[in-house]
Amino acid sequence: MRTFGVEEELLLVNATTGVPVALADLAARPSADDDAAADAESGAAAGASSVGSLASTGKADSLTATANAGAAASAAASTNAAASADASDHAGTGDDEARNDEAGIDDRPVHELQREQIETDTSPCSSLDELAAQLIERRAIAARAAHRIGAEVAALATSPLPVEPSITLDERYVKMAELYAMTAQEQLTCGCHVHVSVASEEEGIAVLDRIRPWLPPLLALSANSPFWQGRDSGYSSYRRQVLGRWPSSGPAGLFGTPQVYHETVKAMVGTGALLDEGMIYFDARLSRRYPTVEIRVADVCLRVTDAVLLASLARALTETAAREWRRGMPPQAARTETLYLAKWRASRSGLEGDLVHPVTGRAAPAEVVVRALLEHTTDALAETDAEAGHAGATTDLMQGLLARGNGATHQRQVYASTGDLAAVVRNAVAHTLSVE
Repeated sequence: MRTFGVEEELLLVNATTGVPVALADLAARPSADDDAAADAESGAAAGASSVGSLASTGKADSLTATANAGAAASAAASTNAAASADASDHAGTGDDEARNDEAGIDDRPVHELQREQIETDTSPCSSLDELAAQLIERRAIAARAAHRIGAEVAALATSPLPVEPSITLDERYVKMAELYAMTAQEQLTCGCHVHVSVASEEEGIAVLDRIRPWLPPLLALSANSPFWQGRDSGYSSYRRQVLGRWPSSGPAGLFGTPQVYHETVKAMVGTGALLDEGMIYFDARLSRRYPTVEIRVADVCLRVTDAVLLASLARALTETAAREWRRGMPPQAARTETLYLAKWRASRSGLEGDLVHPVTGRAAPAEVVVRALLEHTTDALAETDAEAGHAGATTDLMQGLLARGNGATHQRQVYASTGDLAAVVRNAVAHTLSVE
């Protein structure tokens, strides 16, 4: 069974006003290698206890936060969930000089480009239950670090309220701010990156070439950024629009071999438009340090269950692509130009309009496209879910998401009922941590 892990970027917010706060310097542990932190990936597997079957109740949102839990409930959930997490592993962040907390271990997340956000990462996992347990633990640890400085964490891909982000005072980030100017200054966005193990670079490239048309539906499912600078953007994932300002962001062409991939990356860096290889922001790429493909297309998910669904689909897409490669099936010859349009469509309407069908390249209702994704990965999903003892778990999670909508839908529903963007943030804080 392929292992998988998840990196999540979270906003630091004021618990009352909902405005992002520039406190990552205090909430995040120091990093001796920020380039490694920017590419932080899962380290040695940690033994996370199961939280029980995601599918045993037949309800896809069995780990979903209660809608009215409130910020106080999130603090309580953080304290309880983090009580046994003092020794959690954040391997891969390049942290050599971590500050010890009261227990003698620095369990804080790491900082990111902006001082209003932090990043967590899981260890490699084999099952949905294990991943869910680690995500809950990592979010709770991040919340505890935020509570120490009087803040909260929110799994929001953009800030609903107006904010002027501040760049982390790190040499690499300062260089990025100088080179990219307003693009870097305004880049307060939070994504969810899924790492899936591959046997070799050859297999990794085969996977990248074959999953390209299937990445936009993952964005539509995870879309969680409808608001930007105090107003409705009109998009389900406005993060995608902001992220698209980076010169290397978006779909990539077909590579065929690892040699072509590495030559392409080298040529891109050689233009001087990128600082280093860490700025290869393809929607999916090879890890530079670990034997994984990194699928970077998604918004950070509001609910843990949606992050688990996203990771399960990413792993199934990887396995399906690898099998096609081993059978000698060529990748679909989707034009990169068409993939850009598919990404835009997923960003614009999420699950509430047409998407671009990964097979036909034509417009189709979102539910039709999502069902096609499930059908495309049926064999891989059936095997991994069955091996974990939860047959049909991923399908159940998908049905739950389709029934209630993605994070963007939820944010708009809260705003429609309250007329208050601060209430949207407070509700998100509760959903980020509270678990049924």
